[in-house]
Amino acid sequence: MAKVTFDEERCKGCRLCTSVCPKNIVVIKEDILNSRGYHPAGVTDMEKCIGCAFCAVMCPDCAITVER
Repeated sequence: MAKVTFDEERCKGCRLCTSVCPKNIVVIKEDILNSRGYHPAGVTDMEKCIGCAFCAVMCPDCAITVER
């Protein structure tokens, strides 16, 4: 099973990762703010993640790590 880790402090909520996820499990956490005042991204259902790493490739801040 793949594991996706988001560095919530580096994330600026640009939503690029949410637009490329083929399983639509990457979302912006509207209920959380990081120290920079942004809503960070996260995964809703890690079991559905296929480890494609599209989200990590799209992230301009390198805030996403994918392990297979």
